[in-house]
Amino acid sequence: MNPKVDDFISEAKKWQAEIKQLRTLLLDGGLTEEFKWRTPCYSFQGNNVVIIGCFKNYCTLSFVKGALLQDSHKVLSKPGENSQAVRFFKFTNLEEITEQKPTIKAYIYEAIEIEKAGLKVPFKNNTELEWVAELQMALDKNPALKTAFNALTPGRQRAYNLYFSEAKQSKTRETRIEKYTQRILDRKGINDCICGLSKKMPGCDGSHKFIPKA
Repeated sequence: MNPKVDDFISEAKKWQAEIKQLRTLLLDGGLTEEFKWRTPCYSFQGNNVVIIGCFKNYCTLSFVKGALLQDSHKVLSKPGENSQAVRFFKFTNLEEITEQKPTIKAYIYEAIEIEKAGLKVPFKNNTELEWVAELQMALDKNPALKTAFNALTPGRQRAYNLYFSEAKQSKTRETRIEKYTQRILDRKGINDCICGLSKKMPGCDGSHKFIPKA
């Protein structure tokens, strides 16, 4: 049990009982408890599997590779119309979680088996890209970041997504996202000038490298 998750639960203004119940089910499934994107995250052998989300009117259990789950009970939803990987349960009270315990546990075990098998979500090559899971979670947990990211041109959004997705390890992807969070909040693309010295605005032409040192 991760102490940061303990703090998260004790400080939560809503959904405490629901989070505790979901946490128990996830830990019983043998997942490793971590705290990422300011929310409980559960992994298997270093790969993110399930994330608990807390919102105003409901809490969620999001499966990072949910599209690969059979979803025989038809209980999973997409976070967005073009989402290709993530799928989630939505709960509005503790009773819903209690009633669906067998189903939730079955989905958790199936998600673990997907990781053991090394299965990947077959993303479609089209203009409607799904953001890498770590980026999507960061956007979901930070409304200001989501607003700023959505304000970027599609090309700038894709450039960020490509750069983040190139990292093979989840922790590396998280570090890259954290590094560029302020740049996104400033409504700047990954290759945009942020010092104001570029002669090829808005792109960066490297002029900042020639600033005389004091």
